[in-house]
Amino acid sequence: MAKPPLAAALSWTGDLKFSATSGEQTMMLDGDSAAGPSPMQTLAFSIAGCMAMDVVAILRKARHDVRGLEVSFRGLRAESPPHRFTEVALTFTVHADVPGDAVKRAIALSHEKYCSVSNSLRGDITFTTEYEVKL
Repeated sequence: MAKPPLAAALSWTGDLKFSATSGEQTMMLDGDSAAGPSPMQTLAFSIAGCMAMDVVAILRKARHDVRGLEVSFRGLRAESPPHRFTEVALTFTVHADVPGDAVKRAIALSHEKYCSVSNSLRGDITFTTEYEVKL
């Protein structure tokens, strides 16, 4: 079954600031990164958040006791407009007694199959991941 269309609306509030609304959620976007995250920062949060949620869900479904997870994002951008991401690197730190292969598999499943955000990006972006398991 297809997901329903996602609706979002932005309203300019001055300078490079926009109030963004989707459903019941509202946030401020700011091209100067002062009153809220910039669109590129929001995209970074979205990629990292989507994959982090997938990894936790996959590991928990496999009955691993995940006690914590952090993800760091590093994105390199093109020098000329449109300054898009050309490389994305994510590092996952998983706090659990879980085999590294299970974490590696969860990250791969997220990136290759489940994460709608990373799968919505151009295919020519160099995308790498790393992980660390901490007990």
